[in-house]
This record gives sequence, C-alpha cells and structure tokens, in this order.
Amino acid sequence: MPKSSSRTTVLVRLLILCILSLLCLRIACAQRSDGLSPQIRKYVSVGTSKVILEHVELIDGTGAAAVADRNITIEGGKITAIAPGADLPPADGTTILHLRGYSVMPGIVGMHEHLFYTPFPNIAADGSFERPALMHEMSYSAPRLYLANGVTTARTAGSVDGFTDVRLKEAIEKGLLPGPHLDVTGPYLEGAGNNPNLQLHKLTGPEDARETVAYWADRGVTSFKAYAHITRDELKAAIEEAHRRGLGQC
Repeated sequence: MPKSSSRTTVLVRLLILCILSLLCLRIACAQRSDGLSPQIRKYVSVGTSKVILEHVELIDGTGAAAVADRNITIEGGKITAIAPGADLPPADGTTILHLRGYSVMPGIVGMHEHLFYTPFPNIAADGSFERPALMHEMSYSAPRLYLANGVTTARTAGSVDGFTDVRLKEAIEKGLLPGPHLDVTGPYLEGAGNNPNLQLHKLTGPEDARETVAYWADRGVTSFKAYAHITRDELKAAIEEAHRRGLGQC
C-alpha cells in the first residue's frame, strides 16, 4: 500500500474511533435528556434508555487485540452486554444503530489537558517572539474539541482562569454546555523566579502557598500543579494543605 494511502487509512480509522466515542457520550446524555440545554440537545441523536450498537469492532482499551463483529448494549448510560454480532428486530424503547465497519473504544481520559492556548506576540520565522506570552481561555471551543477527539474525561493540569474552569465544569455537569467531565486543577503554583508570564501569581512564601491551595479548594478545584520556581518550603506547605483536604497534586 502506498505511504499516503496508509496514512489516510489510519486517519480515517482514528476519526471513526473519535466519532464513536462521542456517540457513546451522546447516548449517555440522551438518557438524562430532560434537563439538557438547547446547546446540548442539538448534539443528541438518541433518546431511548436502551441502545444497541450492531456489528462493531470492539477495542476494549486493555491492550488486547480488537474483536470483530460485536453487538454492544448500553442501558442507563452503561454497557450492560457484549455479544456476537447479530441483526436484531426492532423493540420498543430500544434504538438499534447499524454500525458495521465502525470501531468502538472507551472514552479517552486525558490526564494533562488545558483549556487555554498560548499565542506568541510578533513571532518571527526563527521562533522568537516578544514577551510576555499570553494565555487565552478557550471555554467555548476546547470542551467541544476534546469531545470531538474522543476525550470524555479530562484533568485540566494548570489553569490561568480558575473561576472560568470551575464554572465550566459545573455547567457541563448540569447539562448546560457540551464537554467532557472535568477534574479542575487550580492556577499554577509558581514561585518568585524569573517567569515573565504576567498571568501567573507568584507565591510569596509557604503561608501564601497554603492560603492559595485553601482558597481554590474551597471553590471546587480538585488538584494543584507545582510550577518551575516554587520553593521546597512552598511546595511542602501546598502539599500539606492539599492532603489535609483529601486532594492531590500533579
């Protein structure tokens, strides 16, 4: 097979996996559709509590080889049965999707994701740019892009706008906005070193580190990211406060 053809095949296969991952999320949303906002509802194509995916290739995520021609039954947002592929008759309260030639995999859990992008002012051909760099929140596009690529759970791993991230998580959980389940990491725990980014708070000592962790933990953050110039004493204080609250650090 020519190299370009092989690459196209791989890309098509990945696209199929992403589409099917998003489809499973849509099914889960549909099964609690009463409270969905119009922004969510337009993505939902299934409204029954029971769905059967017919004749799919199953990739279970364990590293095992893909299994061809399987029927997957989903009820209440959970997989309840996997059986050999078969053509099933229509049934009340059940949606049957004929998906021969498609692959299904579990939703991807992204462990280091961000909800912002970094533009570089006056970037030159050699990659140099004028500082400070800027971090812009992507509260509209980032959640949709993650879903479109099969990510159904994401840890944000560093925030430049903690309030937006926490409120976005809440809106997704309430069915108001589309997006993956979010575990929100607080704003970067950065020390007083030479970091030119003006959007990052620079800790002034251990007590500031402890207070910062406490502040964001009280507002729904579930993890914290120690950054480049944090001191050992600041890090120790942050860890102790996070552990005192039963939270983690990334």
